[in-house]
Amino acid sequence: MGASFKPNQPITIGGQTLQPGERRTVDLVVGKLYTHTEAIMPVQVICGRQAGPVLFICAALHGDEINGVEIIRRLLRLPALRRVKGTLMAVPVVNLYGFINQSRYLPDRRDLNRSFPGSAKGSLAGRTARLFMNEVVSKATHGIDLHTGAINRSNLPQIRANLDDPETLVLAKAFATPVILNAPLREGSLRQAGYERKTPILVYEAGEALRFDEVSIRGGVNGILSVMRALEMLPKSRKAGFKEPLVARSSSWVRAPQSGIFRANVKEGERVTRDQTLLGIVADPFGESEEEIWSPLSGIVIGLLKLPLVNEGDAIIHIAQFHRTDLVADRVESYQEALVAEDHPFADQL
Repeated sequence: MGASFKPNQPITIGGQTLQPGERRTVDLVVGKLYTHTEAIMPVQVICGRQAGPVLFICAALHGDEINGVEIIRRLLRLPALRRVKGTLMAVPVVNLYGFINQSRYLPDRRDLNRSFPGSAKGSLAGRTARLFMNEVVSKATHGIDLHTGAINRSNLPQIRANLDDPETLVLAKAFATPVILNAPLREGSLRQAGYERKTPILVYEAGEALRFDEVSIRGGVNGILSVMRALEMLPKSRKAGFKEPLVARSSSWVRAPQSGIFRANVKEGERVTRDQTLLGIVADPFGESEEEIWSPLSGIVIGLLKLPLVNEGDAIIHIAQFHRTDLVADRVESYQEALVAEDHPFADQL
């Protein structure tokens, strides 16, 4: 094995102990449906032979955000995981109830990502959060939480994280999306609960709810592999990676100035200039009242409303600001081109 070989430690999840070199799916019992059917949260665990970090990857914390489910499915098929150091815990569907009902929320209408660290005697959301914290997050050294935009809103692939933490910043850059946001911690979120446990967690946002987006999915798989390499859980790649992402100074939503039908004039990743870029037009159904929406700031479009029917005040376009928007636009273009090309960095592994 060599002098540098350090054996991994066993890991116990859901009452099952995996020894180094084992790979197994563990079913965590969340509760029962009112049909008396058990509701389970499956966790696939890969306990590597050699010591290393313990990384969890989760998706569908919001039950309608399904890109991450496909990202995890593809990730778990990769031959590279046979050589993993440390332990990988993959949870494709955290919010089973929402996933079944194609809903963001749990049946109690609570947002699971505002219910951490949870409670043993609280709401269904609180109990689910507590189970996930106790069985997965508490055993991890790092985490990646996969998300999409909400219903009818699409996000450019981006990482949101607490970039004031040096270790988190390194991992956020390693994920290599073209855009990184220093997002404030939100009370009750998984990221907040991880921060309190000193567990760095990255949030990957890409695509929209209830839709598969190939670029977002490939970007997610590539990003996870890159983070695992940065953590030395996988060997370094000999292939060239993406250009280093840039950190946004701030971001804000542009809102509909009136109710009507919204026609967007920009797309995700597009560079916009204050008072010079026409973002879109909102008009009534007859076209008798039309209002142009000019960009109130310079930056890159990182989120876009897909539904053309809007009410006054609806968030329609999300713009991130950077010191050099020209560089970011170049990063976005090269990122997207590489992911759709046959010879992008990890095409042979997808």
